[in-house]
Amino acid sequence: MKKIYYYDTYNEDIIKSKKQDIKLKKNYKWLHTNIFYKIISYFVYYLVLLFALFYSIVFLRVKIKNKKGLKREKGYFLYCNHTHVLGDVFNPFLMCFPKRPFIICSPSNLGIPILGKILPIAGALPIPDNIHDMIKFKESVNYHVNKGNPIVIYPEAHLWPYATFIRDFPKTSFHFPYDNKKKVYTATTTYKKAKIFKRPNITIYLDGPFGSDKKTTKQNNIQDLHDKVYNTMKERSKLNNYEYITYKKKN
Repeated sequence: MKKIYYYDTYNEDIIKSKKQDIKLKKNYKWLHTNIFYKIISYFVYYLVLLFALFYSIVFLRVKIKNKKGLKREKGYFLYCNHTHVLGDVFNPFLMCFPKRPFIICSPSNLGIPILGKILPIAGALPIPDNIHDMIKFKESVNYHVNKGNPIVIYPEAHLWPYATFIRDFPKTSFHFPYDNKKKVYTATTTYKKAKIFKRPNITIYLDGPFGSDKKTTKQNNIQDLHDKVYNTMKERSKLNNYEYITYKKKN
């Protein structure tokens, strides 16, 4: 029997951890310049990459389409739909290889047992909840993307496992590619019925690049990037052919 989740709005957390409301520590550092930290972080990154190869390809049966364009790109923003508990942690490492991704995430991810401690070292950038820290957070995003690293963003913000549709999301994060003059790509995770297994196979479609129009205003550019990403992901989501979990709006 299929699972059915009922929701009021798209802003709900369907999956909650025990430390869902975790707060970042005072003086949290997003950007580390210490040479020893950098060495350790690269070591952890390659460990996570190796685990991702096994977990995503063997266990989740993930296929990635149209990866050639990303291999040539240096420093870009990758927007993804948020539909898998661990897949959304590990799949970006495969999608962005050989580049090292930095993933914008909710602080609640840091509350995941064991993995939560590793994520920031591997490249997670948790979103702060105050203006002062937001400045440092933005500086770290700008630094990494201009060093040639991909920045991965889940604009839907809330994890809805195996959702086969794209939820509305704000244009807030689209000032990053505009301000840094970087290209935008999309990664749409879709679910296909498996012949043997109960859980569906996963196919991720990469699309882009999408850029800014220099002839118009910043706000128009940001809206345009948002619309291109949303419409592309929505079109790709039509390739889902299996609904492992059903979502229904409450009356």
